[in-house]
Amino acid sequence: MENYNLKKGIIYASICIFTIGLQPVISNARPSIIDPYLFGTITALFEAILLLPIFLLEKNKFKRSLINDSLLDKKSLSLIHGWKKKSNIRVIVIIGLTFSAIPIMLYIGYELTGGILSSLTMKSEIIFALIFGFFMLKEKINKIQILFCFLLFFGLVIAITGGSFNLLEFNLGVIILLVSAALFTFVHTLTKISFERDELFPSQVVFFRNLLSGIILIIMYVSFFPLSNLLLIFDPLNFAFFIVMSIDYGLSLYLWYKALTYIEIGKASIIISLTPIVSSVFSIFILGDEFTLFHLIGMIIIIFSIIMIIRGKKSN
Repeated sequence: MENYNLKKGIIYASICIFTIGLQPVISNARPSIIDPYLFGTITALFEAILLLPIFLLEKNKFKRSLINDSLLDKKSLSLIHGWKKKSNIRVIVIIGLTFSAIPIMLYIGYELTGGILSSLTMKSEIIFALIFGFFMLKEKINKIQILFCFLLFFGLVIAITGGSFNLLEFNLGVIILLVSAALFTFVHTLTKISFERDELFPSQVVFFRNLLSGIILIIMYVSFFPLSNLLLIFDPLNFAFFIVMSIDYGLSLYLWYKALTYIEIGKASIIISLTPIVSSVFSIFILGDEFTLFHLIGMIIIIFSIIMIIRGKKSN
């Protein structure tokens, strides 16, 4: 891995633990008058605005490296112009379309499932990562990984059903979150391919993702919802939640992508497997959620399974 830097990768992924862990807490703490669709629409637009300076700074950094170096820096040149390739334009469009739905699905899922179980459910993304890695990246899957994927799901069942193993306890919120995890893992796999070719860079992807999804969502919103709803944005409390979620969500994606540019996805996944701990702590103290013994058992099984799945990947 040409850009490998363990220290930087760990720092980015460690901060990501807190930003990702806080997402269901911030979402469920918002005023009830803000529906998930409006929340997803406005936060996407705000994220694009907030990330525009970061995107421009990072782009200018690559341009300066070309000016200061008499020899053309092929990597910087590729990062500046790589998005113009048809394959990368398709990736950016797919990301924009997909993330027009994902935030809204997440906010609905968080609301129906609660902060603690939401965070645990989202750890299923490692299973989807293996599946998409196998079919799209031709990565091998061994028996150890398959075994611990089942164990991870077993831990999730324990946490969700309270040890009753009644799959009917998988309410609509859990199903929505599982579908969301599958969708954004698919998109992350596409993005990872472009990163490894040095044709896209993190802030660029996050900016265009939010710009496209924000434009799509606002057009749909004004088409189907009363325009008067947009006045909710200007309420100071509502505005504060839009800003906080925009910063947290946008920063989470940016930090995750930055981590992937410095360390393998396996190491990054192990580090952010700790996000349920952050979600649980803040859900208890801010949302008043109840943390049960079955939550603890499920969390331990899920985190242990993720570690073993990643270790199994290294042995391939």
